[in-house]
Amino acid sequence: MRIDVVTIFPGLFGPFLETSLVGKARAAGLVEIEAWDLRDFTSDRHRSVDDEPYGGGGGMVMTAPPWLAAMDRIGADRSVHRILLSPQGDRLDDARVRKLAEVGDLVLMCGRYEGIDERVRELVVDEELSIGDYVLNGGEVAAMVVIEAVCRQVPGVVGLADSVENESFRNGLLDYPHYTRPPVVGGLSVPEVLRSGDHKAISEWRRRMALRATRAKRPDLLDEG
Repeated sequence: MRIDVVTIFPGLFGPFLETSLVGKARAAGLVEIEAWDLRDFTSDRHRSVDDEPYGGGGGMVMTAPPWLAAMDRIGADRSVHRILLSPQGDRLDDARVRKLAEVGDLVLMCGRYEGIDERVRELVVDEELSIGDYVLNGGEVAAMVVIEAVCRQVPGVVGLADSVENESFRNGLLDYPHYTRPPVVGGLSVPEVLRSGDHKAISEWRRRMALRATRAKRPDLLDEG
């Protein structure tokens, strides 16, 4: 799949796109990701992307023309799903992440300042997404969250498919506890069942622990089920 990001700070994405599983996935050709500079789509010598809001008020508003030009360019030769990262959008969750991984090519639009001219939403935005009920300085961090979450769903990005299928939220539960060597740390031992070699008992234990963690930390997930 391909993901394009439009931002006034493309440099923020350099180290992120070269690191860990996202970087390996790009190097292996499993995903294509490119960060575009919105200022490259301006037409004035100052490369302006914002202006004072009609009606007055504090702050600046991102103007529509650069966004429209960027969307025309990026989606000119293929079908893309254009997402505006916004605290007003639908909340991103595991189910939405899985759907996005199947949508096709994504364009992530990172706003700044007081927001984007409303006509951009009306003309070129297919969906608004939020990563939580709070406000960030811009959409870049939210775009990174979307990229990492969606890329994990692409076959081959995570080495073991079971690692993705058994994660928190995938089956309506939080993940079970994990342990590794050494067998004793700070006086606490690895549960004996995990060293028993009895795969049925281990599976049952993990299910019980996942239910216990969900009841204690996110009982709302059980209520929704």
